[in-house]
Amino acid sequence: MSDVAAILLAAGRGTRFGEEPKLLAQVSGKALVRHAAEAAVHSTAGPIIVVTGHCADAVQAELKGLPVQIVHNPLFSEGLSTSLKAGFSALPPGARAALILLGDMPLVSASLIDALVAGWHESREPAALVPTLDGRRGNPVVISRALQTAIEELSGDVGAGPVLRGRPDVVEWPTADRAVVQDIDTREEFGRLRV
Repeated sequence: MSDVAAILLAAGRGTRFGEEPKLLAQVSGKALVRHAAEAAVHSTAGPIIVVTGHCADAVQAELKGLPVQIVHNPLFSEGLSTSLKAGFSALPPGARAALILLGDMPLVSASLIDALVAGWHESREPAALVPTLDGRRGNPVVISRALQTAIEELSGDVGAGPVLRGRPDVVEWPTADRAVVQDIDTREEFGRLRV
């Protein structure tokens, strides 16, 4: 087990995507959420904690056979912060940080995850390591467990942004990998996806 766990957020409704549950949409024969989970499984991060909510049974079925820990968030409809908190609450005692992976980012690879984990260690374990592409912040983000109390105080449909904003101990990690800004919110974005 690594000292950096992965929390895969897979609980949201994806309302801008349309009727079909976004995370279950098929790309190259696999659901979006499975692409993200497989990248985490093949990385050095671990354990892999998958936070489910909307369509939890179907999401879990898509992940069948993968060595992941499923954590159901019954409060998912109250917003992203509840899933982030559920993931942090499930971290094992030895985890010093969590890599926050979004279920709608199928281009994120195991090698990108490994580079982010290594970058966090090489940066002397900052409060967070945030990938950037051309100055634009992206995901996945590595967040130190030292911020867990602040994460637990979040509410509503927000991620870790309010906790990280303005902190001098957040390290930006420049990359040329477009995967850090390529999430899928709409059918149009899904149609342009090339995996």
